[in-house]
Amino acid sequence: MNLPKVSNTLDIYVSQINRFPILTVEEEFKLAVRYSKKNDLKAAEKLVVSNLRFVVKIAHEYRNYGVKLLDLIQEGNIGLMHAVKKFDPYRGYRLISYAVWWIRAYIQNFVIKSWSLVKIGTTQAQRKLFFKLNQTKRKLQKLSQKKPEFKEVAALLNVKESEIEEMDGRLNNRDLSLDVSISDEGESTYIDYLVYDGEDQEKALIKKEETALVRKNIEQELSKLNDREKYIARNRIMADTPETLQKIGDNFDITRERARQIEKVVLKKLRASIAYSGSKAPLLPA
Repeated sequence: MNLPKVSNTLDIYVSQINRFPILTVEEEFKLAVRYSKKNDLKAAEKLVVSNLRFVVKIAHEYRNYGVKLLDLIQEGNIGLMHAVKKFDPYRGYRLISYAVWWIRAYIQNFVIKSWSLVKIGTTQAQRKLFFKLNQTKRKLQKLSQKKPEFKEVAALLNVKESEIEEMDGRLNNRDLSLDVSISDEGESTYIDYLVYDGEDQEKALIKKEETALVRKNIEQELSKLNDREKYIARNRIMADTPETLQKIGDNFDITRERARQIEKVVLKKLRASIAYSGSKAPLLPA
């Protein structure tokens, strides 16, 4: 996919992407269907380039984290392309409404990788506070025309004052950037000498989103089942300790074979809901 090259000057890049018109609802739907059904890469490219301006707007929200804006934009563009790949045009909403989640996720993931986890914290609440703190401080300062106190910020974010003070200290005392060049030639950085054996963060992010989508589809499918089918789904197919077919048959006054037949039908329906989400998440038995 040939996206416009990001120039050293942000203004030039913005002027380039603004040449691409925003698509109408009908245009977007037709292009998304073409890509979804025929893998038309030209259609996918048009979907991407028509939404690049929104990536720039979102990236500006993260410009105060000590990371280059153009780097944030490029990460957001990757998120946009991933969103286009997974977008379902038949869901009834615009691409950008779906893509904004992926754009933010890729940008936030990049920001987090640019900071030490010791500085950010490892829990979900700490990471949320990391992204909310400066934004909230600026909002309060704009309203009161003075630097806000920790207790004011804590009250607005509904957290302890000590948590605000701790995160503020982390934000104001950055670690050495691992992206800094070790030599004047700029060929090697500190991160080149670090070994990471854990799961790739982007893959983990995609896996988490896919799992959530699968669970949502399964819950929607369960709501369509009758009481007997729901019972078999929850107490045999999805249970950590499945009930026996004999016990299920006794509960509903049916034969063991009939219980097995119902289980087969329910499994088929639930697997169809997983296939619809396009995931291979192992939430059901093989």
